[in-house]
Amino acid sequence: MSTRVQFDDLEIGEIAIDLDASEPDEVLDWAFDTFGQDEIAVVTALQAEGMVMLDMAVQVRPDIRVLTVDTLMLPQATYEYIDTVREHYPTIRLEVIKPDLEQVTAMEHANGRDFFTQSVPNRLTCCSVRKVQPLVGALRSVDAWITGLRREQWASRAAIRKVELDHDHDGIVKLNPLADWASDEVWDYLRDHEVPTHPLYAQGYTSIGCDPCTRPITEGEDDRAGRWWWETGAPKECGIHCPIETGGFEHEAHALLGADQ
Repeated sequence: MSTRVQFDDLEIGEIAIDLDASEPDEVLDWAFDTFGQDEIAVVTALQAEGMVMLDMAVQVRPDIRVLTVDTLMLPQATYEYIDTVREHYPTIRLEVIKPDLEQVTAMEHANGRDFFTQSVPNRLTCCSVRKVQPLVGALRSVDAWITGLRREQWASRAAIRKVELDHDHDGIVKLNPLADWASDEVWDYLRDHEVPTHPLYAQGYTSIGCDPCTRPITEGEDDRAGRWWWETGAPKECGIHCPIETGGFEHEAHALLGADQ
């Protein structure tokens, strides 16, 4: 890896203001002009927003590096869809990241396979081992990562900027080019550009994660209601996009940091 491109909070704040009204492709242009060939990656769970970002990135950089996490508990449809994505975008460098099997085995041996349903801290510990920690390791090899986060998805995402300094991942740059997009814009893009979408959307799923932690939603429910559906009053986050350094979601931070100690 080359010398890291570094910014401080003031610099990123000024850039974020400049790009706040910019279209996603303009944000991507800035990112690709700023970071080298191997120092930026699209990180996606291959859901609708992530596929928009992947498709946009491919138009500019056909061999874009793409990171996705296999928690070892994904729906079978997701594993099949990964193959679909590879076939549709043959030039991308798609890396499937997996958790440390010894950690997973030790966690399940100590707590039982379904311990994550017993409390929010338990669930966050499971998310940390299976998803957060593997991605943390992978992000050490990049200077910037591109996400499909949108402000209207959930309260915890309402204040995201299109360009941020990611203190949770060693101060690399985090790009959210779709921050101000509405859901209709996402699906219009997917249709207009004939982007393949996850097959579970057709079955009523609106947010797709691990198999036991995801269900279709019913009429009138929030789009993320199907994630960790047994929890009441808990933030619908796994910890990857949790702003720990700002003091938000203190109980999430406690669970995640405790899992590492």
